[in-house]
Amino acid sequence: MFDLLEIWFWRLDLAIATAVTASVLFFARGTPTGRWIQKLFWLGCAVGLTWEVPLFLSATFADNPVLLVFSSPPVPPLALIVFHSLWDGGLFLAGVLLVWWACPRPIFQRFSWRELLVLILWGQGSELLVEVGGVTNNAWGYSGELAWNPTLFHLEGHPITLLPQLIWLAAPIVYYLLVLRFIRRDSD
Repeated sequence: MFDLLEIWFWRLDLAIATAVTASVLFFARGTPTGRWIQKLFWLGCAVGLTWEVPLFLSATFADNPVLLVFSSPPVPPLALIVFHSLWDGGLFLAGVLLVWWACPRPIFQRFSWRELLVLILWGQGSELLVEVGGVTNNAWGYSGELAWNPTLFHLEGHPITLLPQLIWLAAPIVYYLLVLRFIRRDSD
C-alpha cells in the first residue's frame, strides 16, 4: 500500500508540473498579456533552477546530501530538476495572481512593499506545503543533520528544516526585483 502511495505521489508531482506548463503555453499565447504571463512563468522557472540544480546534485553526488530522496522517482534526476523548476515557475505565477488579487492596480510598475510581502508570504506557505507533501508521502525531504540546515520541527519522523524556508524567503525578493526590471525594460 505504501509503495502505491509513493508511486502516485511522484506521478502527481510530474503531472502537475506538466499541466501547469501546458496551461501557460496554451492559454497564455497570442496576446500581450499572455506573452507577459509566459515571461513571468519562465522567469520563475529560471529562478527555481538556482536551487533545484544544487539540491538535486547534492542528492545524487554528495556524501552528506541536503536533499534526501526516499523513494525512486519515475524519471532520472536531470528530468526531476526540470520538472521541479517548472513547479517553481507555476508557484511564482500563482504568487503573481495573488498580487493581482491583493494589491491595487497597476501591479509591478514600481517597488511596492505590499506586492513583495504577498510574494514572500506565498513563498513561505507554498514551500511548507510542498515540503510537507514530500515527507508525508515518503518521497523526499531535507536532512536535518547538517549544522547549516537546522530542523525547525518534525513531521511523521522527518525533519522540516530551515534552508528551504530561507530559499523561499530570498527567492521571491529576487523574482520580484527581476520582474520589476523586465517590466521597466519592456516598457522602454
